[in-house]
Amino acid sequence: MQKITDVKELRLLANKIRQDIIKSLVEAKSGHTAGSLGMADVLTALYYNIMKHDPQKPGWPQRDYFILSNGHICPVLYATLANAGYLPVDELMTLRKLGTRLQGHPHRVALPGLETSSGPLGSGLSQAAGIAYGLKMDGKPNYVFCLTGDGEHNEGNLWEGVMFAAKNRLDNLTVILDRNYIQIDGTTEDVMPLDPVKDKYLAFNWHVIEVDGNDMEKMISALSKSKELKGKPAMIIANNVPGKGVSFIENDYEWHGKPPTPEQGKIALAELEQLRETITRGKD
Repeated sequence: MQKITDVKELRLLANKIRQDIIKSLVEAKSGHTAGSLGMADVLTALYYNIMKHDPQKPGWPQRDYFILSNGHICPVLYATLANAGYLPVDELMTLRKLGTRLQGHPHRVALPGLETSSGPLGSGLSQAAGIAYGLKMDGKPNYVFCLTGDGEHNEGNLWEGVMFAAKNRLDNLTVILDRNYIQIDGTTEDVMPLDPVKDKYLAFNWHVIEVDGNDMEKMISALSKSKELKGKPAMIIANNVPGKGVSFIENDYEWHGKPPTPEQGKIALAELEQLRETITRGKD
């Protein structure tokens, strides 16, 4: 896919993805809102600027791999894939419906562009590490990216993957931590404190980059740098606002796992449309 380097264009794409997320969640009447909105900038940076991939050839042997470990925020992945050309944008309105390809958690064989099935939290990092290890064994240059949640770090099997990746010096792997400080029952630091997460990954012998996950330029810079680091896997701690772009959703853990009502959806889309106009005018 052709790389987009214009930051304004990328920010407008992220805004379009956020609008599609809201529309699909309203139509589905279920799903995860806050995390999906928060990760729109990260996935836009990956799919439109960083990753090697081809929507016309999803199985292209030279592609980079993207693994969504926190599969409940699949609305942002589906919207990103649709806008990139992997599926019709109109199909987003089938999210979570009976017989849809867009299940509530990604199912690998249901949709082009999905590398793994995800749902059980804590598994994706190990899957990504296994793929990265296999690529190294085969002497292949493909790169692996994995997105994982901060609440997901409560899972012990995730840390097994962290140790495996460090032991095998998987410098063809970048893991992005969706550090939004919320999970379904409250804030991460109330439920099971994760900080100091940077020190934890350093202690596990990873490269660590900390960045504002909602700043497109900084996110692209961090992702580009992570691919250049050698000898260890890379962790990008992407500090971001859950519900980014919609004022009444931002930073509220109660939006972790509920969709907007039709009326709330109208308000959210109006706010995002206003933000789109602001980005277009270059005043934000």
